[in-house]
Amino acid sequence: MSARKATEKAAASGKTSKGFTAEERAAMRERARELKAEARASKNRADGERDLLAKIAELPDPDRTMAERLHAIVTEAAPDLWPKTWYGMPAYAKDGKVVCYFTPASKFNSRYATFGFNDDANLDEGAMWPTSFALKKLTRAEEATITALVKKAVS
Repeated sequence: MSARKATEKAAASGKTSKGFTAEERAAMRERARELKAEARASKNRADGERDLLAKIAELPDPDRTMAERLHAIVTEAAPDLWPKTWYGMPAYAKDGKVVCYFTPASKFNSRYATFGFNDDANLDEGAMWPTSFALKKLTRAEEATITALVKKAVS
């Protein structure tokens, strides 16, 4: 039996899944749509930025305001990173690999948003280092820290 048929059968029987949450399933569906769009599109910066800005526009405040400011920070600090969406979230890639991303608090009903880095980011320092940061709001201090981290990530 296929996974889809099993899911449909469980839904019809009234059983709930003990696996992924509704938000996680929505993120996976969003990512599948993104992959199909990337395969059809001629990958260029303008298309990625258009998709990213459209996603940001869909966000409720304060996530939208924070995402707009982060977009400006990342674009200025690392102009070589390409804006794109990644699992329905704003992200920035180098050579097709996501370096950093923003997870809005509203995405998973969290109490804070997250700005994170993937393993392609050049942040290695010793045997342990942080790869994501909780954000409640952006002040000049957080903006300066993020700018420095993004610059280091692409160095």
